[in-house]
Amino acid sequence: MAEVKIGDKVTAIYKTGKYIGEVTDIRPQAYLVRVLGVLKHPMQGDLHNPKEADVMLFHERRALAYREQTNVPKQMVKPFAEEIPDYKDSLQIALDRMRTELEGDSSPWAEQSIRNLDSLEKDYFK
Repeated sequence: MAEVKIGDKVTAIYKTGKYIGEVTDIRPQAYLVRVLGVLKHPMQGDLHNPKEADVMLFHERRALAYREQTNVPKQMVKPFAEEIPDYKDSLQIALDRMRTELEGDSSPWAEQSIRNLDSLEKDYFK
């Protein structure tokens, strides 16, 4: 893989979400990435018990915010050469894509995830 430099546009996988961003710092094990768009919204629920609804706390997982910076392990960062979409548009597309996937699943986890996404969507776009 080509060396990633400060200022490069990249995709970054953080927890269960995937983002488009810009590298703002290089650290020994990670790149500091400023979020500019959302490709995949994070999954809802307990990361240690994926797709389970019967857990102690069913987490509502927000997407990283526009221009929020986060450390991403170097192996989870790849170059991005396409045009960067508007953050809010990309967030809406990622939410719609996840909702469509969840609507095909009748499990309690999917139903709770849809409720979380509905709540998040109201907050994101108020």
